[in-house]
Amino acid sequence: MLDTSPLTAVVERFADRLRSAPQSRLQRGAAAEGLALARELSVRAQRLEGLADGARPREMPDAGIFVVGDQLAVAGLDLAEALRGANGVPDAATAPSEVLDEAVRLVERAEVRAMR
Repeated sequence: MLDTSPLTAVVERFADRLRSAPQSRLQRGAAAEGLALARELSVRAQRLEGLADGARPREMPDAGIFVVGDQLAVAGLDLAEALRGANGVPDAATAPSEVLDEAVRLVERAEVRAMR
């Protein structure tokens, strides 16, 4: 089973920073960055879990700037769970460990952009 603790650690750190960020920082773009990341992680999880033929991934709704940290946490944990259960990924050339590494990098970069 794939160790997804690097992903859950960076997601929780960023989610906690968003939860504790002042309203002004959230409004200046941190919330938008967090929501975009949550949506991306959610899409990746849905693809790993398998979509019905022709089905499109569901988009995470914009529930407001004060819940984006929770949305990010949920999406990140969903992706971690999907990776732990993945026997393969849609792109057979990409191993689950590579998908994990890429997701960790996405979170780290988004956190830097959001918190500068």
